[in-house]
Amino acid sequence: MKVAVIGCGTIANAAHIPSYMKNPEAEIQYFCDIIPERAQAAVEQYGCGIAVTDYRQVLADPEVEAVSVCTPNNVHPQIAMDALRAGKNVLCEKPAARTYQEALEMQKVQHETGKVLNIGVVNRFNDAVNRIKEYIDQGKLGTVHHVYVSFRAHRSIPGLGGAFTTKEIAGGGALIDWGVHYLDIVMYCCGDPAIKTVTGETFCKLGKDMKNYVYTDMWASQTMDYDGVYDVDDSVTGMVRTSGPVITLNGAWAQNIGEEERYIDFMGDKGGIRLRYGEDFTLYTTENGALMDYTPKFRTRDMFQTEIDAFIDCIKTRKKLPSHIDTVIVTAKMMQAIYDSAQQHREIALE
Repeated sequence: MKVAVIGCGTIANAAHIPSYMKNPEAEIQYFCDIIPERAQAAVEQYGCGIAVTDYRQVLADPEVEAVSVCTPNNVHPQIAMDALRAGKNVLCEKPAARTYQEALEMQKVQHETGKVLNIGVVNRFNDAVNRIKEYIDQGKLGTVHHVYVSFRAHRSIPGLGGAFTTKEIAGGGALIDWGVHYLDIVMYCCGDPAIKTVTGETFCKLGKDMKNYVYTDMWASQTMDYDGVYDVDDSVTGMVRTSGPVITLNGAWAQNIGEEERYIDFMGDKGGIRLRYGEDFTLYTTENGALMDYTPKFRTRDMFQTEIDAFIDCIKTRKKLPSHIDTVIVTAKMMQAIYDSAQQHREIALE
């Protein structure tokens, strides 16, 4: 299957491209990037494909069946919708879009074209996450009534002043960049419950004075621009009532607490699970009148490889994946409601 990668930056080189290269049923036909040198570097590094700067050239090639959209968030919708209308199947990196309304437009075009539109919520292909989902579905935790989400870091603002911290490009900060993964895990494991009410607050504090921001290292530093913009959330807190559990969250790219706390607690009336993000998990329960806990040991696969393999397979089989826009759009709806609540300083009802 001929595929193309649109946007040849960090996530493309770390995940999409290597995964396509390892899939025996996929062949990369194009590397596309608005920076010519970046596209050409991919051709030279991976020894295949054609370097182009205009994604419309990719869409005009009838041989291309699938594309990965790995661009900044602001152009996700346009590129994805153009690709769908050109008859291509699409894997679009997370978040689907900057706003819920943009995500709805993408979903509408997917319904009109019938082509695949999956979103890169890669944790739905994570072996630990899927095992937790099985445990919850099997009733090992009983009724899950509360889930607590923490994605907090000391001072970890990416690319200060660049695309990551410019709302017009990214749509938001810590919530839309990190929180999307955590909240999507919760929704997936708990059966994608309906959202009832949302309350939240976001804060844009630690990075406002960019030139005096103190840090030890900065990821995505290649996008840093101290003469640029910093108008996104560097921390967020909130509560979401759903038809299933209540979700509470605390997240921060940057906080003045020197600890990293990245985990999700699923709390049920029979047991609970703490998932250490990107790692393993521990189940806490009772047995024979005693408290007990255990950390399952199992083989884990590379979740990005599993995601790409599933994408290629679903194009052939027409199987609807858990990452399909119809499913994961609920996470976009939740994040939009948190941002709306923060802006209006009131609870948002979605029933």
